[in-house]
Amino acid sequence: MIPHAKLREDLLAQPDAALILKELTQVLEAEKAKRKEYYALVHEDTKAEFINGEIIYQSPVKRKHWLVSAKLSARLITFVEQHQLGEVGVEKVLISLTRNDYEPDICFFRKEKASAFKKDQMHFPAPDFVVEILSDSTEKNDREIKFQDYAAHGVQEYWIIDPDKQTVEQYINENQAFELRQKFVTSGILQSVVIEGFEMEILDLFA
Repeated sequence: MIPHAKLREDLLAQPDAALILKELTQVLEAEKAKRKEYYALVHEDTKAEFINGEIIYQSPVKRKHWLVSAKLSARLITFVEQHQLGEVGVEKVLISLTRNDYEPDICFFRKEKASAFKKDQMHFPAPDFVVEILSDSTEKNDREIKFQDYAAHGVQEYWIIDPDKQTVEQYINENQAFELRQKFVTSGILQSVVIEGFEMEILDLFA
């Protein structure tokens, strides 16, 4: 990911910077209008995301996907509640960032952040920890736009799980960019950095 400062410098070096900025502003204003349409359409029984001006509807997940999600989320919820660390969200938590809206498979908010949430709240800030479980239709976004967006907005830890290859990639945020800490293939003990003390044997995810 190109640092924001470098992008800004490149733009300011252009003689037509004002025209470029005007065009970008028009595009972003149109996106805002479409984003309002998205908020009006999205309901609790609809899984959809808003990415770079487009509404992306999600297909029902395959069994291999929800099995991994159920096993990991159950462990995380139990651990986080026992240690009073914050809140774990699963599937339908709407994360509203500056430009896009996502519904990650699993996310975690530290207690300091979660304590400000209201019971009827529907839009949430960037979590501290996110898990995305790959599927054919979501892998590109999970590895590209979400990868960049989560890092830029302060998500501190990001796991990408591939149920087919039985792999888990653990990324840590370093200066608004994710760095691969470790990639687990089939086996190994995965230890969270953000959820201190939480660990899980990879084999248990795919058993």
